[in-house]
Amino acid sequence: MVVFLFSTLLVPNFSVHGQSNNPDTALLFIKSVTSLSLDMLANYVEQGDVESAKNISMTITTYFPLHLQTLRQHDPETSDEIHLLLLDIHSNIGKSDNQKILSEINTVQTLLERYKHDSPDFGKTIAQILTLVDEQYQFSIQNDVPSSYQLSVKLVDLSIELFGNTNYDERLTLEISSFLDELKIKIENKDDFHSVGTLISVINRDFVGTETVVYDKQKFYENIRSLYEKLFAALDQGDYAKAEELGIEAYLENFEYLEADIEKVDPKLLYELEIDMREKLREMIQNKQDVEGIKTFISDSILPDLANAEEQVKVLGNTGLSDIVLEKELKDMGDASEGAKESVRNEIDFIRDTLQALLVQYDEGDFQSAYTSARTAYLDSYEFVEIPLRAIDPDFTLEVEFQFAELRNMIQNQAPSEDIQEVVIAIKRNLDESERLVSGVGTLAPMIAFTSSFAIIFREGLESVLILGAVLSYLEASRNNQFKKYVYYGVLAAFGATAITWVIASYVIEISGANRELIEAIAALSATAVLFYVSFWVLNKIEHKKWMEFVKAKVWQASATGSVMVFVMLAFFTVYREGFETVLFYQAMSGFAKYMELQVGLGFVLGIVSLIAIYYGMRRLGRKLPLRALFGLTMGVGAYLSIAFLGNAVRELQVLDIVPYTGMIGVIPRLDINLATMTGIYPTLETVVSQIILLGVYLAASSYVLVVRPKREKQIAMMRKSRSTVDD
Repeated sequence: MVVFLFSTLLVPNFSVHGQSNNPDTALLFIKSVTSLSLDMLANYVEQGDVESAKNISMTITTYFPLHLQTLRQHDPETSDEIHLLLLDIHSNIGKSDNQKILSEINTVQTLLERYKHDSPDFGKTIAQILTLVDEQYQFSIQNDVPSSYQLSVKLVDLSIELFGNTNYDERLTLEISSFLDELKIKIENKDDFHSVGTLISVINRDFVGTETVVYDKQKFYENIRSLYEKLFAALDQGDYAKAEELGIEAYLENFEYLEADIEKVDPKLLYELEIDMREKLREMIQNKQDVEGIKTFISDSILPDLANAEEQVKVLGNTGLSDIVLEKELKDMGDASEGAKESVRNEIDFIRDTLQALLVQYDEGDFQSAYTSARTAYLDSYEFVEIPLRAIDPDFTLEVEFQFAELRNMIQNQAPSEDIQEVVIAIKRNLDESERLVSGVGTLAPMIAFTSSFAIIFREGLESVLILGAVLSYLEASRNNQFKKYVYYGVLAAFGATAITWVIASYVIEISGANRELIEAIAALSATAVLFYVSFWVLNKIEHKKWMEFVKAKVWQASATGSVMVFVMLAFFTVYREGFETVLFYQAMSGFAKYMELQVGLGFVLGIVSLIAIYYGMRRLGRKLPLRALFGLTMGVGAYLSIAFLGNAVRELQVLDIVPYTGMIGVIPRLDINLATMTGIYPTLETVVSQIILLGVYLAASSYVLVVRPKREKQIAMMRKSRSTVDD
């Protein structure tokens, strides 16, 4: 949440933070604020204040990229180098040696000195700084963030210092000077942020001639139009590659900074512009379609829509936009069109394949190709995922953006392969979460979660209920009622042991950290193995006669000794064995049934109720219970769950890059993430082959136990009968 708050409140308000018509003014602003912020950052790093350091670093890494286009006009290499270093610094805070971070900060400070400005407008620069003061101060007061408060104080001091370079007339100089002094006092006294904001608006009116520089975003609209003119020229020369670069720059370096305001005035128009600019136009250029057709598409579709969006934003103004921010609500999980959901699934599949290729390229030392793959995974695909995702969970969207940025930085810095793999695994995990948030849980997956949960507790509890019921019935029939209470003692002890086992298992998974995925995969494999064994055990007991022989043997062993502890231990181990297995199965399923906890809980409750009903039914009906049907059902459910667990386990190991990944999209159905996790069906060769093999074993074993062996036993019995007849 902290990341999102800073991303929303610390992202420069384009009313004054937008790129100025005077490049020197923007250069002075970004250079001064970045240098001051880096000084604060270095101080927090030296003090070991990680939280404050992260907050200030977030401020820098958020607003610096917004001015990259202007900075690149002065010095593209220096600008890109600073941008990457700022991202590295933010990623390393709290993780790397402080001296390394301080060294990187010093490097950025040195690089900033390369920027030279000739004739900046100091008044407009101060207006931009004061707007940042307004944002930082409000954020610090509302959320009690000391580092943001200190930044606002220092920015006011910087504004007063820069004011000495202005040459306003005497009257205006005295007025502004008085206002700045008053502002400094208000902030030092921590006055209400509304009064501080009002005063800043008055000061900015003096600096720029209006209440605020409302439409500085105009520059981005102009940049887009200018870039499209250059794109036309490139097309006329037959240079489609240059045209594609210009189209990407128009969208990525300009339109992205207009999206927030356009979404507030017309979300549908924003969506159409995004698709047209980022998808349709690029596809037309890549396919080298007719030049006039591409020009017509831009002139008749993109540019009129862009002008429409620009006009709507202007009409609403900053005040109206701010009101919408306050009133706007996030969408619910799954609140996206079916087309958007399908598109997200397709893009995520592409990203997964691209990340797999990236790991191979990096291991082979082809760092340039790996970097290109990382850029492609984000720019060509995840950008499309962000459209519906940001409206649902902007915090999470920003988190994934930073992960992609971190991956690109690590590749450029040629980090160890293990570190690259760790970031890729984290991104893969968040790709699943991205799909869940956009797709929602749907209807079928929760039903499967409910049914599976019911089946687990019902299957595991059935044996215990039958054994304990038989034991109690035997004790009553033999008039040994004095032993019944010891059976109940054993049951209660088993319940307690099962609860303790659940707590320990949950704790181990919780503290596993980076190894959590591996532990979940091991749990799933263990659940598969246990279900496999139990299913065959049930298969062998499926005949009523055999089951009763098994129960009688248990009861006879307990009653033969006459020791009360025998009954306690019989009840304890009968229940705890099933309880232990239940813990294992539910822990395995909990990792896959995300956002379906309610259905899992309801299935568990219904299973318990059903077991209680069977317990009392058995006490009344005795041998009339349909054991064959019950055991057959539990065997089938156990087989299904083990196949699902196996598919998920193999997939977890693929995410960890332990098991190879061979995509089969187009051959194997591509289910949505929730349905896939509940069935274990994924479009990869390894998961499908493992599940087919296990299914084949079940089918062969079932055929042998249910068909071949009974037929053989019947033949043997007939032969014995015939021989007996002959002997007679």
